[in-house]
Formats: sequence, structure tokens, C-alpha cells
Amino acid sequence: MKKALNITKNIIVWLIVAIAIFMAVFTIISVSTFNRNDRSIFGYKAYIVNSDSMAKTDFDAGDLIFAKEVDPRTLKEGDIITYISQNPDSFGETITHKIRKITKDAEGNPGFITYGTTTDTDDEVVVTYPYILGKYKNNIPKIGTFFNFLKTTPGYFTCIFIPFMMLIVYQGINFVKLFRRYKKEQMEELQSERDKLESERAENAKMLAELQALKAQFAEKQTAEAVQTNVEPAVVSDNTIENKDSSTSN
Repeated sequence: MKKALNITKNIIVWLIVAIAIFMAVFTIISVSTFNRNDRSIFGYKAYIVNSDSMAKTDFDAGDLIFAKEVDPRTLKEGDIITYISQNPDSFGETITHKIRKITKDAEGNPGFITYGTTTDTDDEVVVTYPYILGKYKNNIPKIGTFFNFLKTTPGYFTCIFIPFMMLIVYQGINFVKLFRRYKKEQMEELQSERDKLESERAENAKMLAELQALKAQFAEKQTAEAVQTNVEPAVVSDNTIENKDSSTSN
């Protein structure tokens, strides 16, 4: 059970890490790439759809679309193009509409009449070649909605700040646990060294006591032998005197 809980905890942690990293990378790439006419990846430009003018047939507001750089001369009726609008009500905005007809503007420049499939109404101004950014290729639903949410304060806190804070807090808790474990192991090692020293001291004291006891015994033995050696000559001397006296009497 404990092993399963640890595995589950590690999976959750790595999932949070992956989400936080993905959000950070996605934010960097999206900010530097989405809706940027001067940026492309392998010839593709990415745009977030802001209206439902093409929702009837191709993509909705909030979708992320990709337009590939193309030679305007190869475009034909029915193609969907991304261009910089010259219409008075949307001047300078990036629009993605379908080509209804190939034509020329009032000055004779080649271009296209475009329209949104939802309203089926032609755009006012002919789209000429210099304002064409690319040909629509594909889309990812609702990524633009998510990116727009990510740019808001709640989105930033929910998707980036909170996951990173959770990771930081988790790592902080692990650091504290490791530090406490390290200190505990240090204290246990220090106590073990102290116990070892105390044991060695006790052993040395015991050996010293035994040596002192042996020394005392040896000293007693030497004293006893010395006393015995001094007494024996005196006894011999008395016997000699007695024998001498007996000889004299005889």
C-alpha cells in the first residue's frame, strides 16, 4: 500500500511538472508566434479566429488556424486565404475568408473577391496580392480560446502560477524532510561514535584495573619471596650456632 501511494504521488508530481512546463513553453511560443504576420514556422503562420464569419463551413471563433505562405498567382476560387483587411470597418485586421471570384481592383491590380461563409456576404474591398499572408490549411479547435484565457490574470494563476507554486512547495517539503533525515542520521552517527568511545573507555578502564590488580599481585608475590629469602639464612645461622655449641661441650 505504501509503495502504491508513493508511485501515485510521484505520478501526480510529474504530471504537475509536465503541465507547468507545457504551459510555460506554450505561453512563450504562442506569445511570440500567434497573430504575428512577421513570424512563421516552416512557412506556416498561426492565427486565433475572433469571429464566426466562417463557422458555417470551416472553423469557429476561438479556433487556431494555420495559413501557409503561397504565391498568390496559384490561388483559385474556393480557396480560403488569410489577408490584411483594407475594408474601412476592419482596416489592418487579419481576416481569413474564402475566395469567391478572381478579379482586379479599380487600379487594375489582380486580386480576389472574398466572403465569409456564415453571412455569405462579399467583402467590400478587393484583396490584392501584397496583402495576402497565406492560404488556410488546417485548424485546432478552441486552442485560441484557451490561449486568450491564459493571457488573463485568472488564466495565468490557474495554469502557470499555481502549478509552479505547487511544485516549489512540494520540493520545499522534500528538502525539509531530507534535511531532517540528514540531521537525524548525523545525530545517530554521532551518538554511535559516543557509545563506541564510551565502550572503548570502559574496556580500557577494565584492562587498566586488571593490570593494576596483576601488578599488585606481582608486588605481593615479590614481597613474600623477599621476606622468605631473608628468613631462611637466619634459621641456618641458629642451627650452626647450636651445632658449634654442642661440639664445644663435647
